[in-house]
Amino acid sequence: MPKVGTYRANSVIYFQGDLGDKIFVLQRGRVTLNYNDIETGKLIREIIQTGEFFGVKSALGRYPREENAVVLEDANVLAFTVPEFEAFSMSNTRIIIKMLKVFSNQLRHIHKQVENLMENPSAVNAETGLYKTGEYYLRSRMYSQARYVFGRYLTYYPAGRMAEQAGRYLETAEAALARYGDGKGPAPLAVAQVASPYVGQEDAAPSAPPPMAAPKPQEGAGLSDVAKDYYNAVSLFSQEKFQEAMKILKAILETGSESEYVGKAQFDMGRCLFALGQWDLAIKHFTGIVQSAPKHPDMADILYIMGQSWEKKGDKARAKAFFSKVLSMPGDDDSSARIKAKKALGALGGA
Repeated sequence: MPKVGTYRANSVIYFQGDLGDKIFVLQRGRVTLNYNDIETGKLIREIIQTGEFFGVKSALGRYPREENAVVLEDANVLAFTVPEFEAFSMSNTRIIIKMLKVFSNQLRHIHKQVENLMENPSAVNAETGLYKTGEYYLRSRMYSQARYVFGRYLTYYPAGRMAEQAGRYLETAEAALARYGDGKGPAPLAVAQVASPYVGQEDAAPSAPPPMAAPKPQEGAGLSDVAKDYYNAVSLFSQEKFQEAMKILKAILETGSESEYVGKAQFDMGRCLFALGQWDLAIKHFTGIVQSAPKHPDMADILYIMGQSWEKKGDKARAKAFFSKVLSMPGDDDSSARIKAKKALGALGGA
């Protein structure tokens, strides 16, 4: 029997290039299929209507997914295996006719695009298209998708024109995903505030984009000195300059002003200790936060890193206890901390 899956907004059902044998039908919510037009390189967003199937061609043809299936609003999605779908469609000829019409229209469109590309091979620049797709995801705070796309870019074009900036954006996406989770956090400055240097000049040598090591708000936008110091520390952390970041974070904690940034600094101070391999100090630091601020907004991540620290120390039992605690906490099933904790617990044989 087909199974119903529940997906949170901003989560991904599958990525382009994934191998999958499931066919999906949208029961509730909003889902979009995102892919690059082969003729123009532009990002196409195809909204799936309630009751529509998607992922059919790649599942039946056993080839990689051609698009990213992204959830716009909380959705319920029915997942068929190929045998289940074949049995279902054989008993419902209306479904077969509808799919044949869709596939026929898609094939005609692709055929026309291929003809245009044969006549004008320079009509699309795959490298630039892939890079811009990553920019779009980063601008939209879809950090996991941005990480995936920029990773693909660096795999396909390790010496590409935008390789250096793609590497920075990849680091930014990873840092933002770990710090905020998809769909949250401040908009990355270089993408949200600065026009892409490649728009309208795909064949020209690009000028170097502004450096971007970590997500931070727009400079000069009324930030306090404490806020500026904090985002400077985050930037240093993403560059693996942990000792330098710790000095700034410690100064923020000593001032005690602006509770929002004090709370953030507390968390990132512990992250620095963990990154430096100081497991005991990290555990002691985070234990202090758990005791003094049990409702800290980063509590799930705090408990996860504590579990990681115990695992690094070789105490698997305590590590499992902390990972299990993360999973028992209320919150989104698709949150970064829960996903990581579940994976870590499984690796330890606890799930």
